[in-house]
Amino acid sequence: MAKYIAVSGKGGVGKTTFITLLLRQMVHEKNGVSILAVDADPNANFNEALGLTVTTTISDLLEENKNIRTVQDSTATTSFIQKLNRSLIKTQHLDFLAMGDPQGPGCYCYPNNILRMYLETLGENYDFVAVDTEAGMEHISRLTIPHIDIMFILSDTSARGIRSAGRVHDLIRGLRAEVDKVYLIVTHTVENSLESLADEIAQTGLQLIGDIPLDPLIFEYDISGQPLFDLPDEAISVQAVDKIVRQTNIFKDIVQE
Repeated sequence: MAKYIAVSGKGGVGKTTFITLLLRQMVHEKNGVSILAVDADPNANFNEALGLTVTTTISDLLEENKNIRTVQDSTATTSFIQKLNRSLIKTQHLDFLAMGDPQGPGCYCYPNNILRMYLETLGENYDFVAVDTEAGMEHISRLTIPHIDIMFILSDTSARGIRSAGRVHDLIRGLRAEVDKVYLIVTHTVENSLESLADEIAQTGLQLIGDIPLDPLIFEYDISGQPLFDLPDEAISVQAVDKIVRQTNIFKDIVQE
């Protein structure tokens, strides 16, 4: 059974950077682990951070099928799922799905139900399903993501950012979606950042699992368009994420053949 991992937080805090480096470390730490990466952010750049090119998104396919009849029709369902398979990108290290842009008007109830079933069924083929969510919690609140084993909430080094992370935590508590573990990560840290934010962090009720220091290499890679997945082992951001991987014991209960 797959472990579902998701990242959340307000825009600009480094969600995509973190989940990219998380997957990098997971691939490097345990060769052969199977991963499905899902970009659920309409402002999609997860694929670029991984070094992948997307040609078809799930939203494209939902738009084509938004008026599919809502009565149960096994032929229509099978056909739609086959179309969803077109958006799956397979690579040496992981497979990738992009949700795409927000959906326009029309009835999406039936396609979204199929999408949820598709993710559940597809997830059975992987050790991990890792989801880069949008700044809000729409995909989680409407249960497109069926279950989350580990949720990482990210914040930058500002009091507003920490308070926003606390509100996301409160929202998760009120959702019907099942989330097992929730951790806070503070990004773009410099010396004494965490000490200055200690009171704000305590008020969120979140467990701080680690921080990611401001890394000049990330800016260099972004400017030159290089995939962050290719950052070297000595990068301070890579080392910080590796420490988080070990602290969260992500590979617990994962049995590889």
